[in-house]
Formats: sequence, structure tokens, C-alpha cells
Amino acid sequence: MNAPTINKLLTALNECTEWGQVFILDALSNYSPRDAREAHSICERITPRLAHANAAVVLSAVKVLMKLMEMVSDDTELVSTLSRKLAPPLVTLLSAEPEVQYVALRNINLVVQKRPDILKHEMKVFFVKYNDPIYVKLEKLDIMIRLASQANIAQVLGELKEYATEVDVDFVRKAVRAIGRCAIKVEPSAERCVSTLLELIQTKVNYVVQEAIVVIKDIFRKYPNKYESIISTLCENLDTLDEPEARASMVWIVGEYAERIDNADELLDSFLEGFHDENAQVQLQLLTAVVKLFLKRPADTQELVQHVLSLATQDSDNPDLRDRGFIYWRLLSTDPAAAKEVVLADKPLISEETDLLEPTLLDELICHISSLASVYHKPPTAFVEGRGAGVRKSLPARGGSATHEEPAQPTVIPNQLHGVSYYYMIYTLHGHRRAAPRPRPNIQPGPSGWRSRCSFGWRPRARTYVGYDGPARRYIRRYCRPSILRPTQTVLAAC
Repeated sequence: MNAPTINKLLTALNECTEWGQVFILDALSNYSPRDAREAHSICERITPRLAHANAAVVLSAVKVLMKLMEMVSDDTELVSTLSRKLAPPLVTLLSAEPEVQYVALRNINLVVQKRPDILKHEMKVFFVKYNDPIYVKLEKLDIMIRLASQANIAQVLGELKEYATEVDVDFVRKAVRAIGRCAIKVEPSAERCVSTLLELIQTKVNYVVQEAIVVIKDIFRKYPNKYESIISTLCENLDTLDEPEARASMVWIVGEYAERIDNADELLDSFLEGFHDENAQVQLQLLTAVVKLFLKRPADTQELVQHVLSLATQDSDNPDLRDRGFIYWRLLSTDPAAAKEVVLADKPLISEETDLLEPTLLDELICHISSLASVYHKPPTAFVEGRGAGVRKSLPARGGSATHEEPAQPTVIPNQLHGVSYYYMIYTLHGHRRAAPRPRPNIQPGPSGWRSRCSFGWRPRARTYVGYDGPARRYIRRYCRPSILRPTQTVLAAC
């Protein structure tokens, strides 16, 4: 495509139907402007499409603008203006049917990861409604976390705390985990998030307590040696834990802060009583926690570490557990100092960025907004087979001019008609009655001769074109000879 072709497409954009606009916008998304000035001009002519009533047109326009914003990133004023214009149409999509909302939310998730400033003032529209389907609730929850900041963390925590009292167990679990993610993302509000989690633990609701312990483990990793005062509260709920992830998290906390817990050996010994019945995740965590305890307090835990090493290496069928047990045993028996350096080494801090998509993948998905790839959050190569599956798209270099290599031209379905229009019709064409018709797959004998079978039951075959408009009749007479048609044949024609 070149500049004259783009100008013709932009001119046709105002004259065609909504589906024609979608195809034109998709074609424009494959064009790389020569410079920022041309990109600016295209942005101005595409922006009115954001006010369209069709969600597909809106998302296609968003896709083109998101790509062009990379070209004009040096013009901060234009980028700011486009960001303000993108917010209202995206928010409007959330008032549609739940299915459309879900598609819009999946695309908004990508937009927020790429440019969070676009919707940073629209937090309230993502608050969950009581009648939202669960799939919409979970997507809104994820976007709320991505938009959380020091400015809005108070209202976000208030909402999440309320969600944690809902009746939907899966949604409650996600809400509790979201509080922990907010603590990791917004450091100044971490203490407030921890206080909220402790309040939820006090409710003594089993699944709430277990999810809270899982996220508190992540908070301990993010902020080491900062919130150890709550460990005693966590240990009070040790007997109520029955899920592998929660038990493994509690064992990790006990092992990591063994020097601050007076009865750490007793707590870990209580887990060892049913060692063979534990999940593999819990067994691995128990082995590491006991070794940590031994390295910190070797005098009174020697029997405990020998016991757990024996369980791991002699009585277990899990190869991962056995191998780890042998490694620890060899380290402790040959060089305890080296074992301390390995087992008690400083751990890398976790961050909220671990939940974000990899930048290269994100750029590719931005180029596929309004397609299945943006809903799956996977590149087309992950779920499409065929000749075009290997073509990858990416955003242009930020603020740079486009390199004009010959782009791959899209495959166009040849038009069978000499006229051009932008809508499709499906016509059911019926052949003429014959003297001695023979049975065909679509035809079955009825009470008054051969009749065509359709979704409404038995219907006489049409011998005229009543009900079809002029172009349809001309198409049928010109291209569809009855002698070559089955008695019932559906033809997809561009008329």
C-alpha cells in the first residue's frame, strides 16, 4: 500500500457500511506511515470512528490509533489528546451485553498494560456489579489491579474488601489475592493492605484465611523483615489449613522466619506426622523448611533434619523430592558452610511486573486488537494453522520513521460480480420442478411431491424469485443456472 491508496481508503471510510469500515481499518493497521506528519493526518481522519455504534468498528479504530501513537510518541501533546479520546469509547463498550463486555475487557487489558494513562481516571467503571457474570467479574478485577495507584488505592481496597464477603467462592479467592497484588504494586499502601488481610483472617472463613496466607507469603518476599509481627496471628490458623498451596505457604513462612518463632520445630514436626499423605508441593517445602531451621538452630534440630531427610530419600517415590533430599544430605554432611550459602541465600524480590505480558508479545497483541488473538492473549501462531499462521506483527519503532519494505499483501476474495458494494447476502436458491426428480441429500419426498426441506419444515420449492430484490434476481439469472444447482443450495454472494 502507498499514500494514494491510503487516501482513497480513508475517503471510502465515510461512505461504506460498518463492516466495510472494519475491513478498511484492518487494512490501515498494516500500513506504516512514512513520517510522523502522515501518521498525525491518518489519526485525525480515523478518530471519528471512535464514536461509532458498532463495537467492532470502535476496536478496529483503537487498534490503528494504538499503532500510530508509537509513531508520534515524540509529540506528547498529540499522544495526550489521543489518550483522552480513546477513553470514552472504551468505557462505553462496558455498557453492552456481557459477551461484548468480556471481549472489550480483554482488549482493554492489553491497552492498559501498554498505556495505563488512557484509563487511569476511569477506575469506577471497572467496579463489579452484582449481576455481572463471573467471567466479566474476573476480568474487571484484573484491570482494577493494573490501574491501582497511590491516588485510588483507598477506594480499590474498599471494593476488594467488600468482594471478599461475596458468596461466589472463586470470586472471593480472586479478590483476596488482588489485595495482595495491590500491596506488592503500591508500596506506600502495603501496610494498609496487610491490615485488610488480617481483618479478613479474623472472619475465620476457611477459604478466605487460606488465600490470605498465600498472598501474605508473597508480601513477605516483597518486603522481607518488615511484617514479621503478624506471624503469630498466622500460626493461630495453622490447624485450619487443608489446601496444599496454603499449607506450603505456611511451611515456607515458618522455615523462612524460624529464628523468630520459638516453637518452629514443633510446628514443622506436626506437619511431618502425615508427611506421606501431603501433596508433593508441601513435601518439598517441608524438606527445605526443616533444613533452613537446622542451619539456623543446629543444636536442637538435628534429629528433626535426619528424620525428614530419611523420609525424603528412603520412603518417597517422588524423584524430585528424593533428589533434593540427597543434595541437602550431601551438602550438610560435607560442607555446612556451603549449605548455608546455598539454602539461606538472598532471594530475588518479586514484583507486580511478573503478571504482565512480555513486551514483545504485548506489542504483537496490540496489532491484533479486535481479533481472537486479543481475546486469547496469545499470538495467532499459537492457535492458527495454515499458510498465514507464521506472519508476525509488531508495533513500529517508538518515534521513528517507518522503513518501507514491501509489506505482505492480504489475500482478497475475488469478486464474482462486476458491481462493488460492501454488504453480503445469503440467498437460498431453488431449482425448477422436473418431470422425474431423483432423490438428493437435501431433498426428501413430502405429502404432495418433492419439496425442499428447510428449518421451518416442509415447504414447496420456489419457482419464481418473489422476495428477492433486483440485484439478487440479476445475479441468479446470470450466474446460477438451474441445471447446475441442487434443488436447495445456499450461495454466499457479494452483491
